[in-house]
Amino acid sequence: MARADTHDDTGAAPSAPTAKLTLLTLTAMVVGSMVGAGVFSLPRRFAQETGVAGALIAWTVAGLGMLMLAFVFQALAVRRPDLDAGVYAYAKAGFGEYLGFFSAFGYWASACVGNVTYWVLIMSTIGAIAPALGDGDTALAIILSSAGLWGFFLLIRRGVKEATAINRIVTVAKLVPIIVFVILALFCLDTSVFADNFAGEDYAGSLFNQVRGTMLATVFVFLGVEGASVYSRHAKRREDVGRATLLGFLSVFAIFASVTIVSYGILPMSEIAELRQPSMAGVLEAAVGTWGKTFVSVGLIISVLGAYLAWSLMAAEVLFVAAKDEDMPRFLGRSSGDDVPVPALLMTTALSQVVLIVTAFSDDAFGFALDLTSSLSLIPFLLAAAFAVKIALRPRQERVVGRGTRAELVFAVLATVYTVFLLFAAGLKFVLVSFIIYAPATFLFVKARREQNRRLFSPKEALICAVSVAGAVVGIVALAAGWIEL
Repeated sequence: MARADTHDDTGAAPSAPTAKLTLLTLTAMVVGSMVGAGVFSLPRRFAQETGVAGALIAWTVAGLGMLMLAFVFQALAVRRPDLDAGVYAYAKAGFGEYLGFFSAFGYWASACVGNVTYWVLIMSTIGAIAPALGDGDTALAIILSSAGLWGFFLLIRRGVKEATAINRIVTVAKLVPIIVFVILALFCLDTSVFADNFAGEDYAGSLFNQVRGTMLATVFVFLGVEGASVYSRHAKRREDVGRATLLGFLSVFAIFASVTIVSYGILPMSEIAELRQPSMAGVLEAAVGTWGKTFVSVGLIISVLGAYLAWSLMAAEVLFVAAKDEDMPRFLGRSSGDDVPVPALLMTTALSQVVLIVTAFSDDAFGFALDLTSSLSLIPFLLAAAFAVKIALRPRQERVVGRGTRAELVFAVLATVYTVFLLFAAGLKFVLVSFIIYAPATFLFVKARREQNRRLFSPKEALICAVSVAGAVVGIVALAAGWIEL
C-alpha cells in the first residue's frame, strides 16, 4: 500500500513513495526466488531417495500440489486486494493476529535459513578447487560468506528499484546454464543406464517412502512461488500479482523436473547419490568432461546470488509489513527514503549471520538447512491455503471482492491437503526443530502488544502459545537425549 510522501499532523518525517513493479519484474522475482540453490542439488537429493519411477510420481505430486498453491495465491490476490505481503497477511485475516504473527515469523525465518544454504553451496562449489573452503563450513568459508552477506545488505539498502533491476538481469543469466545442462544431458543420455535406474536401488524403501523422502527437496525448490504475492504492495496493477505467480511457476516446473529425470540417464543412481554438491556439476562432468563441471559451477554462483537477492528483499518485506500492521515491534516498520525497510533488512542479515556460524558445527550444513527451510515454510503455506478455503465457503465476508467459483474451492482444498501431507513427509524431527525456532519469537509479539498497551494474549492465543512452547521443550529434550539429531 502506498505511503504518502508528506508530513503528517504530528510533524513526523515523510514516508517514502512505494516503488511500482511491472508484470515482467514481478515474474522475474518469482523465477529468481525459485531458481536458486535447490535446482543444482536435485540430482543427488533424488538419487538418495528414489529412482526414475519414484521421481516421476514425486514431481507429479509436487507439481500439482504447488500448482494448487499458485492458484490459491492468484485467487487471494484478486479476492482480497487489500492484503499485502500475502503469506503473512492471509494467515492474519483468516485466523487472527497471533497465527498471523507466527506465519510472518516462520516465513521470514525460513528465508533467512534458506539464504544460508546459498552461501554454503557457493563456498562448497569453489571448495572443489580451493580445499580451504571445504564443503562451505570451514572458518575461511564462513568469513567469506559473511562478507557476502553484508555486501548484499549494503546493495539492497541503496534501494528497491536498483535491487530488483539487478535481479531481473540475473534471472535471465542463470537460466542459461540450467537449460544447457538439460539439452546436453539429453544428447548424452544412456538408455540402458536410465532403464537400470527406473525402479531404484536396493537402499530405497517402498515407493511411497521413496516419494515421501523427496518432498522437502521439492518444497525447497518451489519456495518463491508466492514471491509476487509477498511483494504485492509494489505491483503497478493488482492483477499482475496472480499472473506473475502462475507464469513464474509454469516457467520453472518443467526445468526442475527435467534436471532430475535426465540425470538418471548419465550415471547409476548410487553414484549420483555420492556426488559432491552441487551434484548437477558432477553429472554434467560425467557426460561431457571437466568443462561441464566448470560451466555448471559458474552458473550456480550466478543463480544463487540472484536468488539470495530476491529472498533478502522478500524476507525484509514480510517483517516490514507485519510491523506496519502492528504485529511486530515498531522499529521494524521504518524505511529509508528509497523505500527500503532497513531495520527489517538488518535483522534478516543478522539472523542469517548467526545461522551461518552455526553451520560450522553441523555434519551436513547444506542438507539440514535445506530441509529446515522447507519445514519452516509449511505453516505459512497451510494457513494461506486454509484461508482460501474459508473465503470459498463464505464468499460474502467483508472486503472479499467478487463471487467465488467451485474451482476456487477445489483448488484451495487440494492445496490444504497437500501442505498437510508435506508436514507428514517432513517428519517429527523437523516439526520439533521448527517449534524450537517458533516459540522464542513470541517475545517480539509481546513487545508489539506492550507498545500498543494491549492485553498480551487472548485465551485462544494463550493456548497456541502454550502448544508452541511445549513443542519447543519436547524438541530441546529430544535433541539433548539424542532422540533426534541435526
